[in-house]
Amino acid sequence: MGLKPLQTGVAFVLAFFSGNAWADYTFNMTRGVTSISRDMYRLHMMIFWICVAIGIVVFAVMFYAIIYHRHSKGAKAAHFHENTTVEIIWTIIPVLILVGMAVPATKVLIRMNDTTDSDLTIKVTGYQWRWEYEYMGKDVRFLSNIKTPAEQIKNRDIKNPLYLLEVDKPLVVPIGKKIRFLTTASDVIHSWWVPALGIKKDAIPGSINEAWATIDHVGIYRGQCAELCGVNHGFMPIVVDARTPEAFEEWLNQQPKKESHS
Repeated sequence: MGLKPLQTGVAFVLAFFSGNAWADYTFNMTRGVTSISRDMYRLHMMIFWICVAIGIVVFAVMFYAIIYHRHSKGAKAAHFHENTTVEIIWTIIPVLILVGMAVPATKVLIRMNDTTDSDLTIKVTGYQWRWEYEYMGKDVRFLSNIKTPAEQIKNRDIKNPLYLLEVDKPLVVPIGKKIRFLTTASDVIHSWWVPALGIKKDAIPGSINEAWATIDHVGIYRGQCAELCGVNHGFMPIVVDARTPEAFEEWLNQQPKKESHS
């Protein structure tokens, strides 16, 4: 009888540290399906582990001092003032650490903002509360609205797994091509955010922000508006449908020309 709590605890620990259990956790950044998103992830993890190492060293020294140099063991505090050597050391070490983080971070930031030599340009316009996509030079434009039924939103029906994440017309793009996104808005500030693409760009009225992505794999990638823009802010999902270049061209040729948002 007394073993049951122990057995339950052991089973819980084993399940918690199993690969399947951790696969469902999404506390970290998304690795993404673009080269720039993976660069961002590697930069994030590098700086994270640097911070972990700093924390370990600082707390190790602190606890060592607390345990082995405490007053109860007869330790007496040292009295010193304007120790040039110490001041040089604790100035140089942080500078080296910051430079070590700044150099790769700058490289990633420069690459993030390099939208030159793009194969396709898509203008993304935020509205209250939907998105408009215009394929520049292709004479194709359409609105993308939330598709989740009102009955689910009002809790009158069972919510499906894609609750608040589905749209009537997804943004269709080709894989293997450099896609340039121009984000703006017609009313208030929105933010076009697709974690798998490594893109989160504010859509500001009267302003154009740029981003880019080269998607590696065919698939459906979802995002949302990430800027509080009004009462229906939570009803502006983003769906990116990445297809092969051939499938994309076939889809593009089937689209009606420039659907107006009015």
